[in-house]
Amino acid sequence: MTYAVAPGGPAGPGAYVLGVDSGGSGLRVALGRAGEPGPLATTVCAEPVRTGPGGIDAGHLLDQLLPAARELLERASAAASAEIRRDARPSGSRADGGSAHEVAAVAIGAAGMATLGERLRAELPGALADALGVRRVALAADAVTAYAGAVGQRPGAVVAGGTGMIALGTDLKEWHRADGWGHLLGDSGGGAWIGRAGLDAAMRAHDGRRGGSVALLDRLTAVFGPAEALPGLLYPRSDRPAVLASFAPEVAACAGADPVAAGILRQAAGHIAEAAAAVCPAPAEADGEGGGAGEVALTGGLFRMGEPLIAPLREELARLLPGARVTTATGDPLTGALRIARALAAGDLRLPYHPTMLFVPREQESGQREEAAVRSEPRPE
Repeated sequence: MTYAVAPGGPAGPGAYVLGVDSGGSGLRVALGRAGEPGPLATTVCAEPVRTGPGGIDAGHLLDQLLPAARELLERASAAASAEIRRDARPSGSRADGGSAHEVAAVAIGAAGMATLGERLRAELPGALADALGVRRVALAADAVTAYAGAVGQRPGAVVAGGTGMIALGTDLKEWHRADGWGHLLGDSGGGAWIGRAGLDAAMRAHDGRRGGSVALLDRLTAVFGPAEALPGLLYPRSDRPAVLASFAPEVAACAGADPVAAGILRQAAGHIAEAAAAVCPAPAEADGEGGGAGEVALTGGLFRMGEPLIAPLREELARLLPGARVTTATGDPLTGALRIARALAAGDLRLPYHPTMLFVPREQESGQREEAAVRSEPRPE
């Protein structure tokens, strides 16, 4: 089957768009229509994309993405043909005005894109044009697709929390980033941070030092075995952040009855709120675009810990960002990738371009916008 790219100008509402989310657990792909919300179908490639000395392996990503994309397109085309036959339309026509085989845009969000995505930016646009005929491509850091999934194309901020923690905000002119520096340099308040703090309190109780928690020591023993054996279990592991983060739910489970565990979550909430405050656009900046003043969206598995973390986080956000609207993400990073692809297909991508955060090859657009800055320090008051 040949897949045709839409001619210049916005794509028809029936054209296909692809959203891709590449992370530590594998590659997810969603197929949608340019003019319809939600995905038509999704698929998962369980093998994470390799990262080597040259950064994210573009060839390995394509080896997984292209078969998955073709499968989704074939399934959607078959479903469209069946619909045409049911409605007795002339062969090859569509009531919505789009070609059944048209791929209008692809948006790929990848963990590590900002720092390790040079090969992806150099190789993917041409490879996707050759393989799928698509010439509208956006390559985004996973924090950007998390933002698009959580907030859309409005000004605001998103806190993406899981094993790590990053905050990203925009006034639609530039990006503002806080944290996301990994478990050795930051990710303060994230799952690995909480888990490590909980294990530290458990080891303090084991030693008889101040600040220990017997409740957390009991949970350490139940999960990992004797406390003295924990260093031997933890230090040789290459996935130490994930192992640390696996203890974070134990901290949350103890927080209702244990003041040390509750204090750890209050500290985590403070770190998360500080990151959000550093990136959230001021109300005056946000008012001019879509009424998104002071919106802070929370996304990621970290916040499934519920009220033991959410309650102190709301208190800290109210203190640091009075009047901010704290919301739950309306979609995940895969939803965000699909939203970016739709906006690109429609010629209506309003999120700031940036050479590493949100890369759109200049030749794709007429009347190119300036690429945005990205700032990782608090803005002046």
